[in-house]
Order: sequence, then structure tokens, then C-alpha cells
Amino acid sequence: MTNTRQITKAMKMVSAAKLRRAQDRALAARPYAQMLTNVLKSLVSRAEVYDPETGEPRHPLLAQRPENNILLIVVTGDKGLAGAFNTNILKAASRFLLSKAGKNIEIEAIGRKGRDFFRRRFPVAQPRAAESQEPPRTTIVGEKVGVLNKVEYALAGEVAVRVIQRYSDGEIDSVYIVYNEFKSVIAQRLVVEQVLPIEEIGTAAVRQAEGMTQEERERAIEAAKGAGVSLRPADTHAADAEAAKFGSAQVDYIYEQPPGELFNALLPKYVGIQIFHGLLESVAAEHAARMTAMDSATSNATDMIDSLTLAMNRARQAKITKEIIEIVSGAAASQ
Repeated sequence: MTNTRQITKAMKMVSAAKLRRAQDRALAARPYAQMLTNVLKSLVSRAEVYDPETGEPRHPLLAQRPENNILLIVVTGDKGLAGAFNTNILKAASRFLLSKAGKNIEIEAIGRKGRDFFRRRFPVAQPRAAESQEPPRTTIVGEKVGVLNKVEYALAGEVAVRVIQRYSDGEIDSVYIVYNEFKSVIAQRLVVEQVLPIEEIGTAAVRQAEGMTQEERERAIEAAKGAGVSLRPADTHAADAEAAKFGSAQVDYIYEQPPGELFNALLPKYVGIQIFHGLLESVAAEHAARMTAMDSATSNATDMIDSLTLAMNRARQAKITKEIIEIVSGAAASQ
């Protein structure tokens, strides 16, 4: 049990170190995402994004249509020992699937836990004829395993290119992503966010959200103590306000390309940034969950060691007392 406590304590500190790095990476990616968002906001007012006669969007990623075919991206972890982290994400995904019953739903699993969970429940998608009359069903169309150790934008970009192409071709009518949104150790929530179609640039289209309970916050606070992990999210208000001036400033910027052409080129990158953001925050949330779980395991191991030590001391004391009584009784009987 002592060895187990040493292992869980070491795992807690490792997770705390990985959490700090994951937070730094998420924070480092924020300025680019913020500036891209503000450039797109600026272009919206300078380019004819919508047809003036019909009001229909000119870019296919803004076009909305009835949801018959849905793509769901589920981001889980590759490893366990993270408490209820993976279970909660899969429950949120299952609730979403129930809410979209009667529609064709395709699942792309990022992370081993999600892949294994959905493989046991749904078949892998097979090519279907264009005029197929098959009833609506849920299938798995893709999986990414072992890619979350070091998240690169190339991964998010690859996923974004694929879903954008399929959405533009009309193969799918909407794209959602399920992940754990991470702001700090005590500010997390499970979200189902709509990625496509884009409703409003710069505003997350959250369809489901579930925050932490008070008990979970208290455990996270205890785990963060002595681990060198900040409980508050980084203050980026000044940088965000400065970046926001680009989109709101009453200045007629001169772009190298026509505003409409630039808008069409940047909008797919915006989708990639949304997916990249989800991956980064999910990784940070997983490390935070593992740190909390290992802290609880360490505390439980300590309590069990104390309990077993007390029981052993009592048994030892009882044995010694019994031996003394036998010695005294034998001496008294021999007199």
C-alpha cells in the first residue's frame, strides 16, 4: 500500500506538470485565434457575405439546411486513471445522440476511450448508394488514437479539411464537437458545440453544457494545493481588448486581396481553429482530471495505511497482553 501511495503521488505531480504545459499551449494559441476572428469580423462588414437580393450566404460554410445527416466529433482521452473524465464525455455524447434520434449520425472518435466505447455499440460506416433507402442509423466514420500526447494544428487542420469538403458537397448537414472546455482547474464544463454551419463568427454555438459540481470543485482545489497549479484562468482581457479593436475600428483597411476572396480563404481556417481549440482544452482538462483522481487515490491510500496500521498495532498489543497474562498466570499457578 505504501508503494501504491508513492506511485499515485508521483502520477499526480506528473499530471500537474503536464497540465501546466497544456495550459501554456492553449494560451499561446489564443492570440492567433482571436486575431483571425477579428479579421473575419472586419471582413464581414466589408465584403458581400450574403446575397443582397436573396439574403442567402455566398459561402457554403454559412449555408444552413435541415439536419438529416450529422457528423459528431467526440474528443476523449487515450488513457484511464482520470476519474470520471472520459465517462462524462461519453455520457454527454450519448445524450446528444438521443436528442438527434431518427437522423443519420456519423461519429469521428478522437481518443482511444471514445473509439473503444463507440466500437462496441455502433458499426463502422460502409459506402452507401446515393439513392439508398436505408433507415437512419449511427455509424463510425473515423478514429484518431494516440495523437493527443502532443496536439498539433496539423491534426485539427486535417479533420477540418475533411469535414469542410463533406459539408460543402452536401454529404453532411451539420458538424458538432463534444469536448471538455477548460478555463482553469475549477472552471470546466462539458460542451457540445456546433462547428458547421457557422452561425456567428466569434460566438461559440453551444448546444449542450454541463459544469462542475461543488464537490468536484472542492476536490480539484485540494488536488491543486502544493502542485503548483493556478486555480484562476490567465488574465488575457487586455490582449483580447486590443485584438478586438481591429474588428470594431472604424477604419477602411486596405487588403491585398479583395475582401470577399480573403473572407472565403480565411473561413475554413476559422473552422480548423475551433477544432484545435477543442483538442487543446480537452487535453488540459484530462490532465487536471488525472491530477485530481491521483490526489484522491493518494489520500485514500494514506487513510487505508493508517487504518491497517491501527489494526495491526491493536492485534500486536492484544497478542502481547495475552502472552503477559499467560506468563503471570503460569507464575501464579506454580507458587
